[in-house]
Amino acid sequence: MPEPGSPLAKLSFLTIVPFDRDDPAGGIERGLRLFELGESLGFDGGWIRTRHLQYGVSSPAAFLSAVSQHTSRLELGTAVIPLGWENPLRLAEDLATVDLLSGGRLQIGVSVGTPMHYGRVKNALYGELADEQDFSYARVDKFVSLLRGDAVTSESGKEGVVEEYSERVEPHSAGLSERVLYGSASRRSAEWAGARGLGLLQSNITMAEGTMDFAEAQREQIEAYRKAVPPGSSGRVAMGHVVLPIDSATPRQRKRYEEYVRARTPRTASPQEFPGGRMALIKRDRLGTAEEIVAGLYEDVAFRQVDEFFIELPFSFPQADTEQLLHDLATEVGPRLGWTPANAR
Repeated sequence: MPEPGSPLAKLSFLTIVPFDRDDPAGGIERGLRLFELGESLGFDGGWIRTRHLQYGVSSPAAFLSAVSQHTSRLELGTAVIPLGWENPLRLAEDLATVDLLSGGRLQIGVSVGTPMHYGRVKNALYGELADEQDFSYARVDKFVSLLRGDAVTSESGKEGVVEEYSERVEPHSAGLSERVLYGSASRRSAEWAGARGLGLLQSNITMAEGTMDFAEAQREQIEAYRKAVPPGSSGRVAMGHVVLPIDSATPRQRKRYEEYVRARTPRTASPQEFPGGRMALIKRDRLGTAEEIVAGLYEDVAFRQVDEFFIELPFSFPQADTEQLLHDLATEVGPRLGWTPANAR
């Protein structure tokens, strides 16, 4: 548990790899440089969000396969891939390939549910089968079984002179199915992930269930998850928040960060209504010196339940700002949490 005197085990970062509409190549190249910097600073992992029809990475497998060739140690994660946009079999093939290219460093975060704005995209995505899609937890079960190597077909072996077929997804990456985490925002989904032996991802959005206190809601979900984890499973929990340390920031950067937090505060200060009448709570951004940020984290009852923490980087900041944030996180915030950089262990 990351309390004073008990070290944080892992510190990572999360980005959408933003790019300009008219220069996507430039943004993707800057994303590669960011992951290289993260590894040099000793971060345990670099994670990416998945964005569709937006200005961020839409193909996690393609981007992370490139990152795997620019880094050697950094864990490569997805937080998260919305499976409603994916064919589980094709995704399993792609991610197994990435895992093998990276030497077994891939960490797969997924979620299910009807894709956002589905009415706008369903015809382009699924055509005449759009209304027959199953966006339930069963989609995760199918995906994990394919990663595990369960049979896709009963037909395998040699066919003709040279063609040979496998009964499972190929290439197969042993152990990858054990590195799947579920992005949860409710007790129900946390319990489901725990019962399946999956890891748990917690972000800066969670459902209001019996409490309007964000940290308490997440703490209850983590407890429900761990109670549901079967014997022998690790019960891995990773949590992410927006954290903006200002220790080495220039006056201009500090002003930009303050304006960013101020603009987002109305959204984080009150519950947001989600489809179905559910109310969501959004975590307030943490802005301040490393000492102030760490003090706030230790007061968070949910943070004290995890050993892995990843920093959610803002989407719209210039590269220099993002690099400053990573530097202060690795050199100022992390050490105050008892964290030791991965390249110094």
